[in-house]
Amino acid sequence: MLDPKLLRESPDLVRAAIAKKHLDADVDAVLAIDTTWRAQVTEVEHLRATQKSANTAMAALPKGSPEFIAKVQEMKAVSAAVKAKEVELKETELHWHAALLTLPNLPHATVPAGKTPEENQVIGGHGTPVEAKPHAVAHWEIPGFEHLFDFGRGAKVTGAGFPFMIGEGARLVRALLNFFLNENAKAGYVEVSPPIFVNAASATATGQLPDKEGQMYETLDKLYAVPTAEVPLTNFYRDEILDESTLPIYRCAYTPCFRREAGSYGKDVRGLNRVHQFDKVELLKWVHPSTSYEELDKLRLDAESLLQKLELPYRVLLMCGGDMGFAQAKKYDLEVWAAGQQRWLEVSSCSNFEAFQARRAQIRFRSQASGKPELVHTLNGSGLAIPRVLAAILENNLQADGRVKVPAVLVPHFGQEYLSFG
Repeated sequence: MLDPKLLRESPDLVRAAIAKKHLDADVDAVLAIDTTWRAQVTEVEHLRATQKSANTAMAALPKGSPEFIAKVQEMKAVSAAVKAKEVELKETELHWHAALLTLPNLPHATVPAGKTPEENQVIGGHGTPVEAKPHAVAHWEIPGFEHLFDFGRGAKVTGAGFPFMIGEGARLVRALLNFFLNENAKAGYVEVSPPIFVNAASATATGQLPDKEGQMYETLDKLYAVPTAEVPLTNFYRDEILDESTLPIYRCAYTPCFRREAGSYGKDVRGLNRVHQFDKVELLKWVHPSTSYEELDKLRLDAESLLQKLELPYRVLLMCGGDMGFAQAKKYDLEVWAAGQQRWLEVSSCSNFEAFQARRAQIRFRSQASGKPELVHTLNGSGLAIPRVLAAILENNLQADGRVKVPAVLVPHFGQEYLSFG
């Protein structure tokens, strides 16, 4: 959520920043309801002051005197007005809060202008994209692929985009998860096993609601299957005040993730490229505002190190304003090279939300300097998402005999050097 004070004092700045994201947001409508809400607050406070003053005056009058009786009648009228105005104020406050939730986070000054993915900036990477060898194919075309990754039976049991991982395929997924969690622990992230369903308040705090209702699976109990562990992790400290000395706090978590919007056609959605259910390890930080961009760079490097150890060629993109999400202030994407498809696949987004999520969730720290509560900054990134990392391993490491060479760092977790589809 944006700072209402910033919206009131610098509306043109807010309009320009939102325009940089190419998102629709009615700033004028939010300002109008903010003006109404503040006017009603002033009116209620004035009536309460009148009520208090009358109470004081009445206490000094002899009970039963004409003046006392007149003051009682006056007080009844004021009391009724206060109650009526408080009801009106409460309703307006709900609309005011809902209106503020429609405004996206503002992009950081270093976010480049642009509207499409083609305008993102490549700022780094590691390794060289592998040229397609004669036997190279997209992972879903590897002979025997369906023996380990059964999309057909998954569609029968649940629906499209819910594959079965079988035998060595399941073991390789588990090996990747163990590797990611162990490496993240070495980098200082404390592992958490969170709930995989969250309530609406949690989804609202992180910005999934009211922006992404159509992308989440909802239960009859109004709980949402997590689209990412970011949601339960961020809300761990919702409505709490942390000690400043505890910052920064690092957490990581593995969860299955569930997303309705997984595409519907073309090579972008074949095989493991896009699925409705997938495994991911998430990295999350609560940090002091003064260090949040330094922490963002560290977060990105932590995610990059995993790809380097897996010996996967990748590149780093600084996302332009129009290709960022609703809630991010700045975002980097990490993309791995898939030799069979001859294309880049996104495997991690590393983002700084500044105080946007913390203001919604009321996650604060008590400043040692002022003694007052201040909002933390929240950051998160994938460390890493399984499906496309797995796709890149299968395609880049496919041997002429149809086996896949397992990255050396995974062998201790997987138990063998090659994955076989036979």
